[in-house]
Amino acid sequence: MAEQQTLVTSSGPHHTTRWWLIPIIKTFNQTQFGSLHLKMGEHNFHFKGSKAGPSVNMEVQSPLKFLWHLFWRGDVGFAESYIKNHWQTADLGKVLTFFALNEPYYQALGKKFNIIKWLHTIRHLSHKNTVKGSKRNIAAHYDISNSFYIQWLDKSMTYSSAIYGEGVSQYDLTLFEAQQRKYQRLLDMLNPNPGQHILEIGCGWGGFAEQAAMYGLQVTGITLSKEQLQYTKQRLKNAGLSHLTSFHFCDYRELSNQYDHIISIEMLEAVGREWWPTYFQKLKHCLKSGGKAVIQVITIDEAVFSHYEKNPDFIQLYIFPGGMLPTLSHLKQLAEQFEFEIEDCLLFGADYAKTLRRWSDNFHQQKDELKALGYDDHFQRTWKYYLHYCEAGFNINKINVVQLTLSH
Repeated sequence: MAEQQTLVTSSGPHHTTRWWLIPIIKTFNQTQFGSLHLKMGEHNFHFKGSKAGPSVNMEVQSPLKFLWHLFWRGDVGFAESYIKNHWQTADLGKVLTFFALNEPYYQALGKKFNIIKWLHTIRHLSHKNTVKGSKRNIAAHYDISNSFYIQWLDKSMTYSSAIYGEGVSQYDLTLFEAQQRKYQRLLDMLNPNPGQHILEIGCGWGGFAEQAAMYGLQVTGITLSKEQLQYTKQRLKNAGLSHLTSFHFCDYRELSNQYDHIISIEMLEAVGREWWPTYFQKLKHCLKSGGKAVIQVITIDEAVFSHYEKNPDFIQLYIFPGGMLPTLSHLKQLAEQFEFEIEDCLLFGADYAKTLRRWSDNFHQQKDELKALGYDDHFQRTWKYYLHYCEAGFNINKINVVQLTLSH
């Protein structure tokens, strides 16, 4: 049980505001981890749990608008309220980590609020990952513009978790160095012979392909992002490696050739649950006997998957339409179902939290440049929330990231 909470009110709230505040106060009184100082208009509240956790401050400038979003849209409304500048904080990452830690104890809020959550479900289900739907879903996220991603990714243009290593902070290595560590580990796990041919399902902006081609390996990459395809082709041409690489606008379900090895970095998350078996079937079909496939995948905690699957979150509604994270058990079951042997399994969620913190820092530093490119405050606050929301998930192990090395 949480220790007795202390609530300090500077003055009596408006009658309507008080009525809306009752469930908020009752819910936050269940705080178990850390402490929250909440300034809501003219009023101050302090909630403290009995267990260690972040101490955070949050100021709500528009209490009624904030409460309206919570009442109607639950945790998604909490995010929307931040995006609309109804509340602010000096450290968004810490605030979202605080709420992520205490979420299991705030269930009353979820039951009382989010009246129109069924609309979230309908919206999410509308983003089907058919061949046509996947093209639309991928374009919605990755075709924002290459100039947008250039502003805050590292110079390798890598949009997936880096590997720092145990005991290495995000400032001991540059983000570029940590991303190269990731690519090197992927190659080490494949252990390819010179001249062998690698298929990359979801080639991004060509970071892995460039590093592999520098070793004399052939790489065929596929993507559903026209922006990525254009950038990657030009990148490998500029590097003098186009003779070893080819890139195609292609859905993974349309693949037919076989390859010595396969790489797929944080692509499965966009496939959708109903297509996971198809994805693994395609891995099996395209991988030559004796070859290896390494897939890097963001996973979600087994304990929360059922709720997550039935309740679309902020990421699915605003960032990755059609997205769905598997659990590690799902991946292992699929590997077994399609007769893959798991040769190696590396979990490195702490490194993703570090990666996200670097992206957030870069994003903040480039806010003026982003605004000059046409990305207004509303857009930037959406992405700022997204990056810190993910960081919080990795901080508390609600989500993780794995590299699975498969062979058959």
